[in-house]
Amino acid sequence: MRALLVSFSVLFLASCSSKLAYNNLDWWVYWYMDDYIELRDEQEEKFDDYLENWLSWHKTSELKRYQAQLTEVKDQIKKGSLDSNSVYEHLVNARTHWERVRDEVSPELAEIAKTLDDEQVVTLFAALEKDNKEEEEERQDALDKSEEQRLEERIERIEETVRERIGKLTSEQKQIVSTYATQFIPTGDEWLTYRRNIQNAARKLFVTRKFNDNFETELVTLMQNPDSYKSEIYKQSSAHNMTVTATLISEVFSTLTDKQRETLIKNIDELIDTVENFRG
Repeated sequence: MRALLVSFSVLFLASCSSKLAYNNLDWWVYWYMDDYIELRDEQEEKFDDYLENWLSWHKTSELKRYQAQLTEVKDQIKKGSLDSNSVYEHLVNARTHWERVRDEVSPELAEIAKTLDDEQVVTLFAALEKDNKEEEEERQDALDKSEEQRLEERIERIEETVRERIGKLTSEQKQIVSTYATQFIPTGDEWLTYRRNIQNAARKLFVTRKFNDNFETELVTLMQNPDSYKSEIYKQSSAHNMTVTATLISEVFSTLTDKQRETLIKNIDELIDTVENFRG
């Protein structure tokens, strides 16, 4: 499932992959999934059928939602009405896009999961834990730096992200970024704990797959309710950070120069064109 969600995200957000990439999404899914599990022939055949259905559903049901949201964002930017509440709502809607994909694919993924043999299951969770270890190392590298260094890097990352969309930042916009960058709550440790929590729950469930008649239902419930494996502090911090993000974006957008607004609208138009090409 992670492979499918990541692929959709990359294609939707990057926009540079074009219609060719979207139409070859099955290749991207298998390429990504290869790091985690290798399906047997009969499993791959079933997965291919499901993937074809998922892509058809996504093209007919979801792409029009993306296009509508992008068009709304564009109109709000033109009118100068993209305030923090509007930005927050768009962030919530973006998450909803993810959730619909997750909910669409999870029942059939659970059906395939039930057929995995012991070796495939061991390989899957070993690969996931390898990712966790790598995340831990990156977290430790970050913690080895001073608080000032971490803040400076956070500011640089935010500025780069904004610059890619509107062009060179003004001094006022840089000050806005610097101000709000200090308000983010680090969630790296809590995120890693959440990953391990949900992976451990999945691991215990997979042990029962051969004799548990409710395995598929329970796995779908697990996949569709990830927040239940997050700590309260993680959920509160994430909600806080999303509010800060929405305010930061709205503050920057309220200071756009004519040239920056033109650049931003041009980038959004390119995204809309990309989605239109995906729709065929």
